[in-house]
Amino acid sequence: MRITIVAVGRLRASPEKMLVDHFAKRITWPLDIREVEEKKNLTGDTLKRREGELLVAHCPAGSQIIALDERGKEISSRAFAKRVSDWQDDGVSDLCVVIGGANGLDETVRQRVNMTISFGRLTWPHMLVRGMLVEQLYRAQQIIAGHPYHRD
Repeated sequence: MRITIVAVGRLRASPEKMLVDHFAKRITWPLDIREVEEKKNLTGDTLKRREGELLVAHCPAGSQIIALDERGKEISSRAFAKRVSDWQDDGVSDLCVVIGGANGLDETVRQRVNMTISFGRLTWPHMLVRGMLVEQLYRAQQIIAGHPYHRD
């Protein structure tokens, strides 16, 4: 299974980038991180709508899409790993995770996704969320493999 992360904004040299790189190199699934940005000076709902279009356009065709959103369902790492494993067992070839910008996800993105999850009720900087996501993907990989990295 190939995994694509599509996120709004560019992750520059920073502790967050180091975190993403640290866990990305440990993931054995093919992993592609695509960053999208609207170059026009848009604001509010217009910007959110355009970012949504960019996010969906960069998801591989036919992929299962997960949105990260504070209004999503809070699930455990084991439940996340089970969902990824089930998709893998069902022959899903592409999994795409989308991360919106500072204004959140447009409703058109929410309607397109297969699953919406939250990393808790707290609000996280979207650049930090990338590192958290890549770590959770690595953790899911280790849970699926029966490795003791994850402890309940």
